[in-house]
Amino acid sequence: MKATIVDLRYRMKDVLRAIDRGEAVTVLYRGKEKAKLMPIWTRAEASNRNSVKTEDQPFFGMWSDREDQAEPASYLRELRQPRRILAQLNKPKPSSIKKRK
Repeated sequence: MKATIVDLRYRMKDVLRAIDRGEAVTVLYRGKEKAKLMPIWTRAEASNRNSVKTEDQPFFGMWSDREDQAEPASYLRELRQPRRILAQLNKPKPSSIKKRK
């Protein structure tokens, strides 16, 4: 189905009925396609449509052997630290700094 901006404004009920029937609605603005409205399927309907699972993707688990990411929560916490805090953590202690004479 194709619908103009005016159709969306005044005939939204008809547009929603078309989406409920499973149709994709193309939104036209000044005669040019601007958007597509697609129905959102429930999980049960999506599983019937042979949806691809995340685990089946080729890159899923590609970093599972990395030791620095064994604990995802601590790894993310470290990544999210502001730069000034990381600089303070990596700064040498004052006792280890040699004084010039």
